Amino acid sequence: MTLSANFRLPFYRDLLMALGICSVSKRSCNYILGKGAGNAICIVIGGAAESLSAHPGTADLTLQNRMGFIKVAMQHGASLVPVFSFGENDIYEQMPNEKGTTLYSLQKHFQAVFGFTLPMFHGRGILNYNFGLMPYRRTIVSVFGRPIDVQKVERPSIEEVLKVHAQYIEEVKRIWEKYKDEYARQRTKELRII
Repeated sequence: MTLSANFRLPFYRDLLMALGICSVSKRSCNYILGKGAGNAICIVIGGAAESLSAHPGTADLTLQNRMGFIKVAMQHGASLVPVFSFGENDIYEQMPNEKGTTLYSLQKHFQAVFGFTLPMFHGRGILNYNFGLMPYRRTIVSVFGRPIDVQKVERPSIEEVLKVHAQYIEEVKRIWEKYKDEYARQRTKELRII
């Protein structure tokens, strides 16, 4: 699934559709899950906001206030499977963009206007290893957590959503704690849920 804005670009839209990629809108999620058992969706929960905090050696997940995916899963009785990819933030370097900097302000403004943002990043080149747009050769290991089975609830209450959300965050933290010393040896910070 990808941002709805990607479907506004004529040829890119056709490529996405040919690959079977759908918009990450609530409507698309409901359509796919509404088809019944055997259909699944994969959503990068943190999205554009999380991309701004993706620096090597860190694991800052924008998850604390993201609950729409929980509600949609509950409305369809679809299980949630947390996945954490170790090393994902290590394949590119990103310019320093802490909150309060001019670059961060520009990126947030761009996000507000266009619905996504562009991190200022660099990787390696084809013939050099210092600068370019190719990712650095680093290992990425994706660990799948335990499925969180949810009961189908037509109109889930905020308390029900918060309960499942807490289970989801706990499973992400469990994955981190279990595998961080094996797959995140070069970390500079511990996992933060923001």
